[in-house]
Amino acid sequence: MIGEGAKLGANMTTAQILKEIRKMRVLVVGDIRLDRLCRYDPELATPSLETGIPRTAVVSTEVTPGAGGTVACQAVDLGAAEVAVLGVAGCDGAGYELEGALAARGISPELLARADRPTFTHTRLINCQSGKEDLSRIDLVAPGPLPEEMERELISRLEESAPKYDVVIVSDRAETVEAGVVTPGVRDALSRLAHLHSRTTTFWVNSPKRTEHFRRVIMQVNRDDAREACMRAFEEVNYFGLRHITRAPLLIVTHGADGALIVHLRGMEWAFARSIESPVNVRGAGDVFSAGAALALRVTDDPQAAANFGNLTAEVAIMKEWTGTASPEEILERESNAWFTRSVPCSPKISRW
Repeated sequence: MIGEGAKLGANMTTAQILKEIRKMRVLVVGDIRLDRLCRYDPELATPSLETGIPRTAVVSTEVTPGAGGTVACQAVDLGAAEVAVLGVAGCDGAGYELEGALAARGISPELLARADRPTFTHTRLINCQSGKEDLSRIDLVAPGPLPEEMERELISRLEESAPKYDVVIVSDRAETVEAGVVTPGVRDALSRLAHLHSRTTTFWVNSPKRTEHFRRVIMQVNRDDAREACMRAFEEVNYFGLRHITRAPLLIVTHGADGALIVHLRGMEWAFARSIESPVNVRGAGDVFSAGAALALRVTDDPQAAANFGNLTAEVAIMKEWTGTASPEEILERESNAWFTRSVPCSPKISRW
């Protein structure tokens, strides 16, 4: 499909893109995380009577969906007609909290549960006096690979559900080799689905650690992870080669404040971001970009327009505390004010294209 509607898409305004997004149905697949933000008071760090170790005295807690959950939240905030997630959770309190947090945002949670697998969770500890995250993050991670019967069930549900959606966004965010939801079997299923349904469904993948293992899907990866993927595959940085071996219709390499490099069959082009002097928080910017760019690509069928829209969405989100998202009103306001701060940076150095 990519390229067929490019001329029309290139002429669409941001307001028109946002209007069309309201018709889109979105499925987010993969690692759906619970993000727990705990504020603690260091003045209450009295020693434990049992161990003598000073306690971390948490005085407030809030939870939000993270990783693929952030992608889904951004799709909701952009006004998508329907947003669902497909992933895995544990039969634990964190899983209960995650389902509740998703449902509260209007996201349909389809989380396969298993008693011996913890819910993927990040807990951040914020000093309530300084406002800084100054203690080690506490993560709940799965100790081993996804059980075969759960993998089969996940693939079955993916194959049944994916063709019903306009956009399928895959969040492969596991930081360990084996413990993620997006297994080799899931990757194979995604490749088959993308081959069969490319004209009716956009398949978009963000996989920082396993980019080179996907096939036939649109790939998004940041500059550092793209270089590492190239080195694993070729022992040199070669973005054209990375797009070729993955058979990706598009490879989009995000470069933070510089925007995104779009690699396609015809060559490469830049979608520059607008200058932001002091971003508040860049955590989750890639997830927000995924939602904005993937939906805009489905609407416009134009990679440049999609990356520009993804940049705008991320530019709004990084000015918010912790993991933020962008509303249509904020995106339009950012676009209208962007000319005051817009700069066109020099192309970042790439050792080999």
